[in-house]
Amino acid sequence: MDAGASTGYGGSERPGNVTSDFCFVDTALHSTGLWGSHSNRDLLDFALPRLQLQLAIIFIITQSLHLFLRRFHLPRLVSEILAGIILGPTILGQFPNVEKTLFPPNGDVYLDLLSKIGYIFFIFLSGVKMDPRTVLRTGIKAWTIGVLAVTIPLGGSLMMTVIQQNEIHKYRIPAYKNTVSVQNLFAFPVIATMLVDLKIMNSELGRLALASALISDLVSNLSSTVITYGRVGIMSFANVIMVHSTFLTICLILFIFCVGRPLSLWIIKKTPEGKPVNRFHVIIMSILVLVVVLLTDSVGLNYQYGPFLLGLAVPDGPPLGATMVNRLETLVSGLLAPLLVTYCGMNVNLVEVFDLQFVSLVWTVVGFCMAMKLVSVFVPAIICKVPVKDAVALAFIMSAQGVVQMSFYYYNYVNQTFDGETFSMLTTSVLIQSAVSSIVVKSLYDYSRMYTGYQKRDIQHTPINSELRVLACVHRVDDALAIRKVVEVSFPSKESPIALYALHLVELAGRAHPQLIDHQLGQKSSNSTTRTQKMIDILSSLEQQYLGVATVQQFTGMSLTKFMHHDICTVAFNKLASLIILPFHRKWNHQGKFILDSSSMRSINCQVLDLAPCSVAILVDRHKVRRTATSAYNIGVAFFGGADDREALAYARRMALSPDVVLTVVRFVPWDIYAGDSQWDAVLDAEILKETRMQGTQQDNIVYREERVKDGAETALLIHAMEEAFDLIMVGRRHKDDTPQLLGLSEWNDLPELGPVGDMLASLDLTVPVSVLVVQHQNIKSI
Repeated sequence: MDAGASTGYGGSERPGNVTSDFCFVDTALHSTGLWGSHSNRDLLDFALPRLQLQLAIIFIITQSLHLFLRRFHLPRLVSEILAGIILGPTILGQFPNVEKTLFPPNGDVYLDLLSKIGYIFFIFLSGVKMDPRTVLRTGIKAWTIGVLAVTIPLGGSLMMTVIQQNEIHKYRIPAYKNTVSVQNLFAFPVIATMLVDLKIMNSELGRLALASALISDLVSNLSSTVITYGRVGIMSFANVIMVHSTFLTICLILFIFCVGRPLSLWIIKKTPEGKPVNRFHVIIMSILVLVVVLLTDSVGLNYQYGPFLLGLAVPDGPPLGATMVNRLETLVSGLLAPLLVTYCGMNVNLVEVFDLQFVSLVWTVVGFCMAMKLVSVFVPAIICKVPVKDAVALAFIMSAQGVVQMSFYYYNYVNQTFDGETFSMLTTSVLIQSAVSSIVVKSLYDYSRMYTGYQKRDIQHTPINSELRVLACVHRVDDALAIRKVVEVSFPSKESPIALYALHLVELAGRAHPQLIDHQLGQKSSNSTTRTQKMIDILSSLEQQYLGVATVQQFTGMSLTKFMHHDICTVAFNKLASLIILPFHRKWNHQGKFILDSSSMRSINCQVLDLAPCSVAILVDRHKVRRTATSAYNIGVAFFGGADDREALAYARRMALSPDVVLTVVRFVPWDIYAGDSQWDAVLDAEILKETRMQGTQQDNIVYREERVKDGAETALLIHAMEEAFDLIMVGRRHKDDTPQLLGLSEWNDLPELGPVGDMLASLDLTVPVSVLVVQHQNIKSI
């Protein structure tokens, strides 16, 4: 062959058999359009137009299915998998020409790439939304459920593997083991997404499920890592590999928490209070996500672990966490992440099934693992005294499968650990389990008791020598002044400290996103002269006045009025508050003149009373005539009996620890002493009254007396007499309808949220400037 002869591949042969061969790939990316140069290629032969059409078809089919299936309480995941099955070989594949035109094999690489990018950011946002400190705040209940939920199925699966191993063909064993491994996963992002979709994230059940899921995810991944390293360690030649891998993993974790976390805190401090994070900072965090993915893959870990750890390192909530979610959530969760699920569905072939024996074994494994997970969650939950319905719902929540399991299945499918029919069966199992879990939880959970807890969060069961946690809601400056007075009267001390959480409620205006600002994060204030800042200063000075015995943590909630009650209940739930103090919707000035009646505030108060996770008090604030510094603060308690009255008296007894307070307890006794409350209520009433009298023998500032009344008319006369004698009157909100002392008063009750006595004391006709605290005891979920 001559020196200049062609090699046939676009190069030329050189002396010494050295060639300059190169491959030329004609990638048809951009189309010239309908009016471009004419060629023999069709529009769909170009990658970009074809990808755009593919995305449009996937989005339209997925959304159409979801609009129909959500009526049956089916999650979006079901629609995404079904859309993939429709566009895959199961249905569209029966029309070869159509499938070849719309979804040719050489076009899959772009959908695959987009789906993986979407999944990376989905896992990152799942970590951002999660507060890792939840684990530290959870008790033995979450730890018991979380650990047993992993160990029991793991032990059962190992036993089943040992029994079945000799009956499975050698080349099927890897697929069998990986199926069992993925089935036993408790994916926190999947469970968190399910709770958000079901709108129970902030409930007691949701909180328990999140904490248990996080612990289960941690334990399952840790056990999987130990087992993997153990297998590698058995091999004598792999000791160096194990040490090297462990060292690189530790370096990755240190990089995330020594670079990602400080960078996040720096961005927060650079962000003005009430403002979203700068777009440039969002781009920096997005680039950091991709860098972490590259490092994670280089270390040898599954690429999803790095972004999730980085998300955990980012502080949740505003400003950074909320902005990252707001900027990325729609694109990631609405389009890119579902692509992975739909793309997996497009690889499902339910028409061609050959090895029916192994397919039946796969379904047996799926059913066995599902049953083991349900039992391993339900039984510990019952032992931990979770209500039966909630225990069943918790078991199905924890057993739910989703995009994380799909990613592992697809990973094994690409690596040829799973064949096509195994992958198809497992993907179908995810669809079925997701649908069943969502329907069961939706039918069992009572959404009207979203924030109602199993634990007692009230004043009665808070020891008098322990910290009292109070959430105070503030709309106006005078609300802040009134709350400050109540806290001062509550007498914070070293023996009885008070933690005050102040939530400044600001109505959302314009098109801004709802925000919950935590003023302890060190954000810069965008405007120090605002009304909110004045309220912050008023309550901050309270902490300085009672340094070491009273702590004040302040938030600003900016949202629509109809959603403000969710902000209140969420903060109270997260901070484990024992009491929420709400300002009354009517306001009086210093002269006792009526100046404001807000229907929106009243609506907020009514909704909080229905949903609150703890006790609630409505403060009717009338500015009392200024007294001399030496005069005592007189508090009166009108006691009729019942849980609400006991809660009011428990708070008043705490106030009576102050030497500047004079407490008078007036018990209204019916002429028929056997009428009214039940025997159990009578026992509880007698017990707390006995403790009050005993406290009065040790303190000179407690007075107890009884007034015998026949009906509501006589009660009203005595209540009106109390108005002149006290600075603050405390009453319970709810009483039984057949209470003789209140007979007839309910017919004149204009404000049911205050109860008959509170309504009488908050009347517009009342000219005496006496403040009123109407108390409602916590609604306890029956067990």
